[in-house]
Amino acid sequence: MSSETKPDHTPDRNSEMDRRDFLKRVAAASAIAVGTGGLGLAFLDRAGPPPVPESKVLPGLGDFSIKDLPAGTPRMAVVRGNDRAAMFGQGVRALGGMEAFIRKGDHVLIKVNAAFSSPAALGATTHPDLLAAVAAACMKAGAAKVSVTDNPINNPESCFAISGLSEAARSAGASLILPRAGLFAPVTLPGAHLLRDWPVLAGAFTGVTKLIALAPVKDHARAGASMLLKNMYGLLGGRRNVFHQDISAIITELSVLTRPTLSVLDGTMAMMSNGPTGGSLSDLKATATMIVTTDPVAADALGAELLGRTLDDIPYIRMAQAAGAGTADYKSLNPAYLDAGA
Repeated sequence: MSSETKPDHTPDRNSEMDRRDFLKRVAAASAIAVGTGGLGLAFLDRAGPPPVPESKVLPGLGDFSIKDLPAGTPRMAVVRGNDRAAMFGQGVRALGGMEAFIRKGDHVLIKVNAAFSSPAALGATTHPDLLAAVAAACMKAGAAKVSVTDNPINNPESCFAISGLSEAARSAGASLILPRAGLFAPVTLPGAHLLRDWPVLAGAFTGVTKLIALAPVKDHARAGASMLLKNMYGLLGGRRNVFHQDISAIITELSVLTRPTLSVLDGTMAMMSNGPTGGSLSDLKATATMIVTTDPVAADALGAELLGRTLDDIPYIRMAQAAGAGTADYKSLNPAYLDAGA
């Protein structure tokens, strides 16, 4: 796996070699993106939220899920197509519209996958078109503030710039929260074996009333796949690579660290091999599917099928179900199947 599980500032030897190899593969494409990425960083919220009190050990990051969706409203939409904005729009309308999730005055935090300094075309990060569409929908629904965050592997400013995510946030009126020491606070998750007095990006959640998770569908050499549940690894600080040997267990604990309001799994292009970094268009396959749902476990279960894998190949999905984070039986949600066209 990946350097995706390890913070940028604490590389180990093997991961450093992987990173150099990856950067070499994408250098040409990155050079183009660097030229335009700096513009978006002009909208970086450099002050950010206030630091979390150092002495306070948190039991988690909060439950932002919606408990009172109208009876009969679908909890999952599966949309075919290749236009991410159109696919998201059609999917969220099937779930009752963005107003069912975002209310006037909400402060929305969007957790993206910005792990690598990689152009969007290589599929290693959340696609900027999806971020722009979701952030704009939040603002249109009345959100007072929309913030975007992740704790990437590579340099955070470069990751957000080269992936196009900083520009996407800017275009939709959202601000970026980049990781810094003052935003991390220790968490001891009740009943957890791994998340005990461990630093997490709690400061990004200050004042937040809704949480939206956006992740691509990717192969992952160690975990089996990187999708919505694995995406929460980016909330960890410290030398998180110590969890590599128990990757399914840490992802399971992360599945109950916080509960998103809405989750979007982007399988428009899936990284079928060499994940989670990839680095070549040959790693990708057009799977033309986006999943919009209130249940990230169910989304990952369907995402596994896009990768041609079973739940046995990705143990943490059933483990997250057992932990109470959702259901691996996505068909039990009676998904709405839609087509957003070419």
